[in-house]
Amino acid sequence: MPEQHPLVEAITPLVERLNAEVVAPGDARADDIPLVWEGKPVAAVRLPPAAAGEARRAGEARRAGEARRPSADSSPAGASTAGGPGGVQGLLTEVAAELGGPLDQLSRHDKQQAVLMLEARGAFEFRKSAEIVAEALGVTRFTVYNYLNRAR
Repeated sequence: MPEQHPLVEAITPLVERLNAEVVAPGDARADDIPLVWEGKPVAAVRLPPAAAGEARRAGEARRAGEARRPSADSSPAGASTAGGPGGVQGLLTEVAAELGGPLDQLSRHDKQQAVLMLEARGAFEFRKSAEIVAEALGVTRFTVYNYLNRAR
């Protein structure tokens, strides 16, 4: 992109941290995340393949959970939402890569380790993070809290 839009300039550090890339709106694919400014597309973010799959699954799970029931807030008031790729999703992607595979296919011990790694990185400071982590691990929110409490 010849001249960067202010929105693109603002998110560039996040995009780089996620090992993602910014693409022109005309080059965007169906799984890219469009960036819209005042109703007009200015760019799209293309996540790396593993992160794109995690983000898509978590987004689907989150939407399904919101449709089923309202959930209690699991974090401090005023915390950011966890659903974006720069929040818990980015941390989930990092931990999955470090542990060598999809989080929902890990052993119980490795899932406990993943929760501890996520806690150390501040994942549970985000709103609704316990739900997102639980979905990614293929366990219940209660199980995530048990893993956290066991370690403390």
